[in-house]
Amino acid sequence: MLIIMLLVCASVVLALCFLFAFLWCVRSGQLDDMHTPAMRIFSDGTIEKNTKNSP
Repeated sequence: MLIIMLLVCASVVLALCFLFAFLWCVRSGQLDDMHTPAMRIFSDGTIEKNTKNSP
């Protein structure tokens, strides 16, 4: 019974650590841009300039 209580306490502490890390990432702005990482795989790394119809 003692080992079950130890494992439950350890899992709660680990879950709180993950929650703290997630909230820290959200507040620091690391999850703001959800579109660019998904589209980055389609680019070859060069910067494309629009020279056709520039206003």
